[in-house]
Amino acid sequence: MGRSFILVAALVLAVPAAAAEFSSLEERMSAAEFRAAGLDKLTPEELARLNDWLRTRGLLTAASGTATTAGFRSNTFFGTGETSGPIRSEIRGDFRGWQKGDKIRLENGQVWEVIDGTLGIPSTPLAKVTIEPGFMGSWLMKVEGYNATARVRRVR
Repeated sequence: MGRSFILVAALVLAVPAAAAEFSSLEERMSAAEFRAAGLDKLTPEELARLNDWLRTRGLLTAASGTATTAGFRSNTFFGTGETSGPIRSEIRGDFRGWQKGDKIRLENGQVWEVIDGTLGIPSTPLAKVTIEPGFMGSWLMKVEGYNATARVRRVR
């Protein structure tokens, strides 16, 4: 664990600590990066302790408007290594847009929380959405036919 911790510490020391939301190592690193750092050898308890240590010291956070993910893959989900590009799905029901704090459930089962951005639209029974990687690890959601985007984070 010592060598893995040193590698992780070296990565996060280059990252400013000025943010409010925490993203775990599993979310920030691709599966290959996670294995290369030796983090796959940690028990779930050890990994949780490492993430807690990082969380309490504010070292691995996604900033509100500040880039704090240098050294991590920006377009992967929860350490899956999926980098195939934008996510396309739909929102069924009476969709009228979003505002900060809204949780949006997609047809593919994912749930995304709006971090920043507002969109008000007429009731739409089937809104087609695209979520794509943004700058420095952020994710942007947009609805087909509208020119507004929301900065979002995946919660499920």
